[in-house]
Amino acid sequence: MPELPEVEVVRAGLEPAVTGARVTSVTVLDERSLRRHDGPSEDFVDRLTGRTFLAPRRRGKFLWIPLDDDRVTTPEALVVHLGMSGQVLLREPGTDDALTRIRIDIEHPGAGPLLLNFVDQRIFGSMAIDRLASAPDFVDETVPSQVAHIARDPLDPRFDDARFFTRLAAKKTTIKRALLDQTLVSGIGNIYADESLWAARVHYDQPTATLSRARARGLLSEVRAVLNRALAEGGTSFDAQYLNVNGQSGYFSHSLNAYGQQGKPCPRCGRPIVREQFMNRGSHFCAHCQRVR
Repeated sequence: MPELPEVEVVRAGLEPAVTGARVTSVTVLDERSLRRHDGPSEDFVDRLTGRTFLAPRRRGKFLWIPLDDDRVTTPEALVVHLGMSGQVLLREPGTDDALTRIRIDIEHPGAGPLLLNFVDQRIFGSMAIDRLASAPDFVDETVPSQVAHIARDPLDPRFDDARFFTRLAAKKTTIKRALLDQTLVSGIGNIYADESLWAARVHYDQPTATLSRARARGLLSEVRAVLNRALAEGGTSFDAQYLNVNGQSGYFSHSLNAYGQQGKPCPRCGRPIVREQFMNRGSHFCAHCQRVR
């Protein structure tokens, strides 16, 4: 599933092309991609056509494009969830992509007509129009109601480190489960959890209550470093299921130290990286460098 770096790459790619653009037409080719929209496809089309996009925003893995407020009293946004294989591709008008589920034609005041193709192979992603509501952590910020339960991510300027450490210590769980808890900290999935834990030398099954404040601070620092490196390399792509808005892959997969590296030598100590079953997925780590303390 695309994590924070991949979604941020998509958001940044969309920003210059959609900000200020007007939606001229909407075509829903597969209603399964509206599973999170409260209404039929006709409602989605009617409410989106003619609206103007504002600057795209993101929290964790959630991306949304606020809509102008001319028609409604309650602010709304187009919410995009990429799921496992969702892509938002910027195309020239009339360009078709295989597996396009929703097609949005827009007119940008500077770039002219453009096309947004929502492509999704596995159809776990979605688009929806949702109302914007006050964020529970800051009253001067609004987020879609579908995103209200999502915590801030570590790269958010308003992320509260002290609050995170306090909540982490109070949790009765293990550290990787905590990192994947989007109500505690958002944007981190399996790939970047494994990479951050490897960098911090913390075992994925370390109980959160036993993690010292110093080690928790070091882990958070590594999380930020890993996410920033992944952003710089355009995210992680193992196949064509994740692409940026121009249809290009990210290259962070070439920089992975732990995730997907089972059987290969640990870059730090040379012993083999191992993979263990974890929450219907896998955890990748060095059994020598990362021990439960």
